[in-house]
Amino acid sequence: MDNTPNVIDRRNFMKLAAVGAVGAAVGGCGPQASRLAAKRDVPADKMTYRVDPKTGAGVSLLGFGMMRLPRVARAQRGSLPDTNDLDQEAINELVDYAIAHGVNLFDTSPAYCKGFSETATGIALSRHDRSKYFISTKLSNQREWSREGSLNIYKRSFEYLRTDYIDYYLVHNVGTHDNFKGRYIDNGMLDFLMAERDAGRIRSLGWSFHGEGEFFDYLMSGKYKWDFVLIQMNYLDWNKVIGRTSVNARHQYETLMKMGVPAMIMEPLLGGRLAMPHYKARELMTQADPGASAASWAFRFAGTFPNVLTVLSGMTFMDHLQDNIRTYAPLEPLMEEEYWMLEKVAEIAEQYRNINCTACQYCMPCPYGLDIPGIITHFNRSLNEGNFPDDKQSVDYKRARRAFLVGLDRGVAPIRQASRCTGCKECTKNCPQRIDIPGEMERIDRFTETLRLYV
Repeated sequence: MDNTPNVIDRRNFMKLAAVGAVGAAVGGCGPQASRLAAKRDVPADKMTYRVDPKTGAGVSLLGFGMMRLPRVARAQRGSLPDTNDLDQEAINELVDYAIAHGVNLFDTSPAYCKGFSETATGIALSRHDRSKYFISTKLSNQREWSREGSLNIYKRSFEYLRTDYIDYYLVHNVGTHDNFKGRYIDNGMLDFLMAERDAGRIRSLGWSFHGEGEFFDYLMSGKYKWDFVLIQMNYLDWNKVIGRTSVNARHQYETLMKMGVPAMIMEPLLGGRLAMPHYKARELMTQADPGASAASWAFRFAGTFPNVLTVLSGMTFMDHLQDNIRTYAPLEPLMEEEYWMLEKVAEIAEQYRNINCTACQYCMPCPYGLDIPGIITHFNRSLNEGNFPDDKQSVDYKRARRAFLVGLDRGVAPIRQASRCTGCKECTKNCPQRIDIPGEMERIDRFTETLRLYV
């Protein structure tokens, strides 16, 4: 478990984030000059790469997370929960642009995008030379623990991804002894995956973590040989315990660094929350660098640490992809004073606490049709942007009330809003952040109805 203090001292930060010879692209006239230049264009040949200690391959610091892929317009897509509504043409365009600008790792899962992410990823990537990119996917057997079912998931990944080997394969979303034992030990699947690694069909084997600190330490005790580990890490949960994970990101990172196991990073933006921080936090960021996006600060934080192999980002739109490429082409590591600015930003986030949703979609589909991520995203965005009408005495109350209600109705269809929640708790079973979703839906519904009834 993590017994370290909540505030990291300056010396320790500079030691952990010493990136002098990590392999970042070089050039320009210093950090500020190169950062300003990066804002003007999207470099095609300056991506930062990290060396995988097992394979010696250069992996792009920006990894493309295929979780939040673009979808076709609402009028075009089907109404059934298992309908493939992904926009393959838009996905192909994003993948082509990413590869052309140096991104070479693409991370997917059988659980993403209602089960269609691997298929879409395979279509997009198979149009390129297989030696030019790395595929990462997972044994997402949360709902199918049997050996037969797990083997079918594994075999289908190769079919959908149109490949005969997988570069980075993960034991997916584990966090407790019982869950790990039932899904991977009792059914012999971990032994099978290790044999597949020996046979070369899996090049590197790792696991992704959401859960108990004691379990994290157990899996990193040396009992099993891991080639990498996927952890949630950003400046908000670096020193804090967030959601389902009972140990902060700093302890996880330091453990991996001590063991010589590279870290892959998920949720650098906490499902987009850090791309739209509270307006008081954005003021600090603007003072530090007027032209930098809020997202770029989060990506620079994650990329600054040298034992990070790649930082995964779910990029739905081209401007997201371009902004992230600018940040890592090349990476300008955080300076000490910038780190402390982000510490203040984290304090503001703690003061104006959001619902800790990362929009991962694991709660979906809702059997009663709720758009759970959409509802929570709107609630959080309103809080961050100052459109949160919680004080009737405020001179800004009427404007904020209208912005909240209009924004909700435009973003989430009325039949999919919180009022439709029955409290069935189906959504809570797979939530990595352990959010009391029915409780939050009731709270948001009560708040919304109060706004509708009383001006």
